Amino acid sequence: MSADDAKLRLDHVLAKRLPEYSRSRLQQLIRSGFVRINGATTRPRQIVRAGDKIDLTEPPVEKIDVRPEAIPLDVLFEDDDLIVINKPAGLTVHPGAGHREHTLVNALLSHCATLSGIGGKERPGIVHRLDKETSGCLVAAKNDTAHRELSKQFAARTVEKIYLALVAGKLRKPAGVIEGKIGRHPIHRQRMSATSPRGRPAKTEYRVIRSSDQASLVECRLHSGRTHQIRVHLHHLGHPVLGDKIYAPQFAKSFARQMLHAWKLGFRHPRSGECKHFEAPLPADFATGIQLTIES
Repeated sequence: MSADDAKLRLDHVLAKRLPEYSRSRLQQLIRSGFVRINGATTRPRQIVRAGDKIDLTEPPVEKIDVRPEAIPLDVLFEDDDLIVINKPAGLTVHPGAGHREHTLVNALLSHCATLSGIGGKERPGIVHRLDKETSGCLVAAKNDTAHRELSKQFAARTVEKIYLALVAGKLRKPAGVIEGKIGRHPIHRQRMSATSPRGRPAKTEYRVIRSSDQASLVECRLHSGRTHQIRVHLHHLGHPVLGDKIYAPQFAKSFARQMLHAWKLGFRHPRSGECKHFEAPLPADFATGIQLTIES
């Protein structure tokens, strides 16, 4: 292992070297004994030293134990390698503790003949995620080759990710950049924090599209992909997303969900290399929120 990786956690080193794997997937592989340092099993928090030899063995493909469900999908594009959907608000992306059914993965298993297996048996096809209450563009991979190539683009930050957010108040500047490390909040474990000393660098570029004294419609371009990034950065700026029950419960009463929409998504096709761009229409509840807070 190089000196650049010394004194970093094992899961952090692997995430940097293997962008096709999610951090949680790598941690699972480490705990299951499929990752060894100098021939010995280890743990995700193990600190790597210069000269260490790290071996990752690809485990046997696990049988998918998630049940397909005929949940309607709003498909924006589909071919033999991938599928891009307009995810509705309220749909969880993949199964987890407490919700084994009624997720996007259940729907994809019903709709697609094949899905990539890199994400593990509970996350077939899932290259990236959106919060349950966030609507909009999401791409899933149908094979491992497409998954790896798309994951590399996400890791290299070459994927275009543009969101629309309806936020509280009128911003002082019409445009700007928010930068700050994002990490787990030290007390409130469901929340992330923009002031975490152990956080990871994050960058959000924003532009105000329309505003009133009550609210603003903001376009957000992501230059990184941290958990809750837009919600955390806008809250840190003093203009939380309306309807956000975690970061701004005082502004959540009038909205059934957080007003955040993954508006545009762009990437190079993993097989052809062609630049692909997609746009998800504004949901009815989002349009109504704009009308009530800005246009009224």
